[in-house]
Amino acid sequence: MDPDSGVIEVLLVEDSPSDARLTQEAFKDGKIRNRLHLVSDGVEALAFLKREGRHADAVRPDLVLLDLNLPKLDGREVLKRIKTDPELRTIPVVILTTSEAETDIAAAYEYHANCYIQKPVDLKSFLKIVAAIEDFWLTVVKLPGGAA
Repeated sequence: MDPDSGVIEVLLVEDSPSDARLTQEAFKDGKIRNRLHLVSDGVEALAFLKREGRHADAVRPDLVLLDLNLPKLDGREVLKRIKTDPELRTIPVVILTTSEAETDIAAAYEYHANCYIQKPVDLKSFLKIVAAIEDFWLTVVKLPGGAA
């Protein structure tokens, strides 16, 4: 029996070390077996998703948590490229960002984000949001490819 069967693969695209660490901790304490992969910029996110360069052996994530304000290539462009790529567009993308700009929210949905969540500023609320993401996307939702 494959020891990794039933594990949900999550790609976290986050350039803030503290937000990445909090998200990792929240997922570590989650109810569902998951493996959280971390990349810190948009170029690396696309390399991971397309299995290029040092990410040639990367797994296809079941879910992407995407920050909008990233170095090298911002999250808006990453989202656009994911959702226009026939190989990637079925992967659910959750925007998890500090931006509350209506233009960002509208653009995210225009580019087919699956949901848009503004990061809370306090620790307790942030952990609750990540737990809610984990609960909804990894326990309630049926993901493509039979992941959940």
